[in-house]
Amino acid sequence: MKKSDRFVVKVGVVALVAGLLGGVIAYGGINLLENSGIDVAVPGGSNAGGTASTSNLKVNVKTQSEKAYSAVKDSVVSVFNLKKSSSSDIESALGGKSSSKLEASSEGSGVIYKKSGNAAYIVTNNHVVSGASALQVQLSNGKQLEAKLVGTDSVTDLAVLKINGSAIKSVATFGNSDNIKVGETALAIGSPLGSTYASSLTQGIISAKKRQVPLTGSNGQSTGNTATVIQTDTAINPGNSGGPLINLAGQVIGINSMKLASDSEGTSVEGIGFAIPSNEVTSIINQLVKKGKIERPALGIRYLDLSSIAVSDQKSTLKLPSSVENGVVVYDVTSGGPAAKAGLKKYDVIVSLAGKKITSQDEIKNILYSQKLGSTISVQYYRNGHLKNGSIKLSESTSQLKITQ
Repeated sequence: MKKSDRFVVKVGVVALVAGLLGGVIAYGGINLLENSGIDVAVPGGSNAGGTASTSNLKVNVKTQSEKAYSAVKDSVVSVFNLKKSSSSDIESALGGKSSSKLEASSEGSGVIYKKSGNAAYIVTNNHVVSGASALQVQLSNGKQLEAKLVGTDSVTDLAVLKINGSAIKSVATFGNSDNIKVGETALAIGSPLGSTYASSLTQGIISAKKRQVPLTGSNGQSTGNTATVIQTDTAINPGNSGGPLINLAGQVIGINSMKLASDSEGTSVEGIGFAIPSNEVTSIINQLVKKGKIERPALGIRYLDLSSIAVSDQKSTLKLPSSVENGVVVYDVTSGGPAAKAGLKKYDVIVSLAGKKITSQDEIKNILYSQKLGSTISVQYYRNGHLKNGSIKLSESTSQLKITQ
């Protein structure tokens, strides 16, 4: 089995609890059937002589979950991240020439959301395709196709792939993630642990709508960004990444991206998975198809969280009133950048941006990334103890500035 996309997953075995629970279910099941008038074989009864048999009783178990799954499953694919594998060491030892070939280094999931002419488009996670020498997808019927990378965005952990769509008949549709409710049923479809378990379905509920979580890169280190995601207790396992989270109407309401296996202190947790909301997904993938990348505005400053500055320096150097407890301290400004043009200087303390209070430095990026290039936003900042108001025109992107924020 090939490795699936990498996440730390901790497994605990609770055999005693499972055993006790199984006993309770079995006992209750027997009582329920005995009271229903249906014949049940009970130890010591008339069937004790070894005449076990099966019943022809048919049960209609069709549910809305089954209908939703049937509507989406054919649009869900397995995504193979192929990398070059060199055989130089072995062949050199045998006196031969070195060679390399493509092998699947990891697997994830994806969902076909658009068909245009002979092309079909797939949304998946950026971390699923990161570092690939080539990409391949496996359709729900087992057919494998080469995939071309259209564009990626590491900030939102999204990517778009393109395949030959001549054989594609099923395309998923997006629902409005703003309309979901905590407690409603959520279903995940994907390839947990790889394509061996492709098209697996898991069911749970929406646990929270707008959960703020820190983002990490492919190296496991924090990127300094946070994401606003859907929290669900639907089982999300390695390999599910990039697959759809759907509602009972069979609409994609999120793209599964990550799960928590433990907290910062090492305490194991279960049932905490996250999905990128569909409203954000559609905005990002449309831009990726159009431009191949996401252009985000930048201020052209470097900054520190006010909480990291000693209280004595806040008073002596920044001359802040004691009532100011949150904000970011500017310690470098790009000459000619948007912030410089707005008059911001070193040691200014930004407390509000685009009408939103700054409580931590992570919020700067979140606010900026919600804005469009060329828009003008308000800014409030302290300078030498005095509150000032201004406006910044976001005329340049992060790729245009040496100082990225």
